[in-house]
Amino acid sequence: VVAGSDVNMRRGTYAFQKKAPLTPGYSVVGTVKELGDGAKKFKLGERVACLTKYDGQQTRTNQLEPFLVKVPDGVDPQQAVALVLDWSTAYGMLYRTAKVREGQRIFVHGMSGGVGAALLTLGNLIGAEVFGTASVGKHEELRKRGGVPFDYRGKEWIAAMREFGGVDAVFDPLGYESFDESYGILRKGGMLVGYGMNLAGLNNVRRGSIFPVVAKLYARNLLFWTGKHSAFFGLDRASAHFNADLEVLLGFLRDGRIKVPIKGVFDMEHIQDAHREYAKSDGIGSIVVRVAN
Repeated sequence: VVAGSDVNMRRGTYAFQKKAPLTPGYSVVGTVKELGDGAKKFKLGERVACLTKYDGQQTRTNQLEPFLVKVPDGVDPQQAVALVLDWSTAYGMLYRTAKVREGQRIFVHGMSGGVGAALLTLGNLIGAEVFGTASVGKHEELRKRGGVPFDYRGKEWIAAMREFGGVDAVFDPLGYESFDESYGILRKGGMLVGYGMNLAGLNNVRRGSIFPVVAKLYARNLLFWTGKHSAFFGLDRASAHFNADLEVLLGFLRDGRIKVPIKGVFDMEHIQDAHREYAKSDGIGSIVVRVAN
């Protein structure tokens, strides 16, 4: 999958990234080709998924066994690889951070992107009302998927959400100025969840430091009398929940409970086009890079 993290990493602006030379690629699905000393969990030829951070956009990658998750038989690998980063992020924010419940109302910035589309589907699965922003040309498809979209270029969504009495959670990958607006549509007890900080990647400009953005987000918690909360979400494959959550998502996919929209599929020789596609507004869902065995 090509995500904002990969684009920013290629540009050298991803937080805490290692110095070049490096190969981007935050997630992979592939078959086990070789086993290291003491590796017993998987057999040669088994299909596995892994959150890699680096080295996903190459033909082979060495990964530690504890971070691998088996992909169920019969699951489409293109849809499965989108779960590793995009859908695990959405799942973690919904279930672990914001703890969204049935009947609640949520707002999703960039509802047509990889994470945004996942938030829409999983939010509907929980039984929440899902509102969000997207380009007008995608509104009809997003309505079919159960969302209530607003034009991302306007501010009509602010008044509309306040008229509804506010929302229980906002998921905002844009940052800084956007946080003010997102916080403003929360009802008492609601939570603003920042993640990604990928606006620079979408606008094809260089991203600045992430620290002022995160500091501004957490400063909202000082306003304790509002009853509102804020948090920044980052995916960590070493967390106690990551493997289990990914297994749940793969089970959803195997059982037909979810279907992952794919915005585009690119062969490895067209990896540059895949990165460029990230900033384009066509299509809904994740961008997949196909690597020949």
